[in-house]
Amino acid sequence: MSELEPAYRWRLPPPGPVDPELASAARELAVPERLLGILSARGVHTPTDLTAFFGPPLSALHDPRLLPHADAFRARLSVAASRSERVLVFGDFDADGLTGLAIMTLALRRLGLDASPYVPSRLEEGHGLSLRAVERAHSDGRTVIVTVDCGTSSVAEVEAAREIGIDVLVTDHHHPPSVLPPAAAIVNPHLAASRYPEPRLAGSGVALKLAQLVLAAQVGGPEFALGLADLAAIGTVADVAPVLGENRAIARLGLDSLRSACRPGLAALLRSAGVEPARVDLDTVAFAVAPRLNAVGRLGDAGAALRLLLEESEQEAERLGSELNEANLRRRELTAEVLDEARRDAEQMIDGPAVVVAGAWPVGIIGVVAGRLAETHNRPVVVLSTAVSPWRGSARTANGFDLAAAFADCRDLFERFGGHPAAAGCSLPGDRFEAFRQRFLALAAAAGPPDPRPELAVDIVVHANDLGYALHRELALLAPTGPGNPAPMVGVTGLVVTRVRQASGGHTQLTLRKGREVLDAICFDRPDLGDGVREGDELEVVARVGSRMFGGFESLQLEVRDAASPGALGRVLAASRRDAAVLAGATVP
Repeated sequence: MSELEPAYRWRLPPPGPVDPELASAARELAVPERLLGILSARGVHTPTDLTAFFGPPLSALHDPRLLPHADAFRARLSVAASRSERVLVFGDFDADGLTGLAIMTLALRRLGLDASPYVPSRLEEGHGLSLRAVERAHSDGRTVIVTVDCGTSSVAEVEAAREIGIDVLVTDHHHPPSVLPPAAAIVNPHLAASRYPEPRLAGSGVALKLAQLVLAAQVGGPEFALGLADLAAIGTVADVAPVLGENRAIARLGLDSLRSACRPGLAALLRSAGVEPARVDLDTVAFAVAPRLNAVGRLGDAGAALRLLLEESEQEAERLGSELNEANLRRRELTAEVLDEARRDAEQMIDGPAVVVAGAWPVGIIGVVAGRLAETHNRPVVVLSTAVSPWRGSARTANGFDLAAAFADCRDLFERFGGHPAAAGCSLPGDRFEAFRQRFLALAAAAGPPDPRPELAVDIVVHANDLGYALHRELALLAPTGPGNPAPMVGVTGLVVTRVRQASGGHTQLTLRKGREVLDAICFDRPDLGDGVREGDELEVVARVGSRMFGGFESLQLEVRDAASPGALGRVLAASRRDAAVLAGATVP
């Protein structure tokens, strides 16, 4: 065959020495040696990290009393309970905010408080605590507001609440601004004075920890709080928080709950998606559960999603599950229409360091569209809706570009902004759009030219003869996989193509020989491989290693992400060793 070049930019983390104490802990936990390199690249560096990864999930949960302002948070709610004060619980309208809102509402009600949940309108109120919610709390006679997954940047709104005698307890996980709101407590692991050992919690994760905190002394309270881990697991994955450390423990506890004792609303949602609870994994959460929770808020009122999470009636849960499923179908159709328009605009910026486009598009769709464009163009993308005033923007990153830092550098142009390094949002007047576009493009250009090929991380490289069930079982120990701990990608050398077939849906099926054995491979969304590969070609692939059952027999299967002619993985290995030498301070030839 002619030389087959990779469609992706393959990268193998540089190998490093294994700490003797880490190797010893791995032997005690029966962790295979070749997994240590993968784990080290994912931030598992100490025996404590390794034990948290493979040990019982409860042992990886930290003491919630270490959270900033935890004492003040608990004390104010204790006073509220003793005085029979009424509480408004304010949560964001995305899946992380909704699941965190459900956790906090259930926990405070268990504590004996009159806790009323409030879901803001994406279109009319946007992200963060709103003045409308403060006014609602005041008119309803609620003297405490607890925010979930937001509030750290809501200075004016918290001040407005304080002026009318309402105490605000902020619970959040977003990076704090230089000026903090005058809240009665700000529980955020990113505060400068935080002693909490896990800063990567999602908003729902912070809510779960606070449920543990306030229910610790109640009979049956600790068990009730842990029973909310299913909601926190959904929020954690939906917010793309890394499934490592305490987040991994939350995910493991949550999956156990989803598989064995699924609450009525989530059971109905899984049925609408055609998923059996026993087969739920984090991919199910990311691609079946979270999009359905998000859909109603993208199209209008997210209240239906919250009601589903809190619903105890199976009949009503079934109705709400169907409503969310229908909303998700409509959201898909609308996304396809908007994406087609935005792509045409983005094509005009194909050579630029970033993509910034604006149009009269629904606010609830622009985040999804930004994510798709970032994947397609492999560069930072900002999509703004001109259908509202001020304009609303949503951004997604690529190539490691820090959106949170970039938006902070544009703060003088925004009315509001916030987010993470990988995803951010903003509001700005339309007459400032061109100034923002120019500044954002300059920031992206200063970060360096984008590689037109997306990066594909390779976790381990093996010869085809070493590709077997033993490797498959070892890699399965990394589950549950998700953000920060993705399903491992294996580079395989020494394969020979024995069959190529174009499959429906734009996929390619391959049969590959390794020694005297053959195995099947599926290449999703890669019709180009059907044209670029021929029978008899030698091939190197980067793939997930899986298995399937057919006729009572198990067989290995590769889910191929990319392929190339022989030598490509050798070049990746050489580059990895050079990087390791540079890190070690050695001379690189």
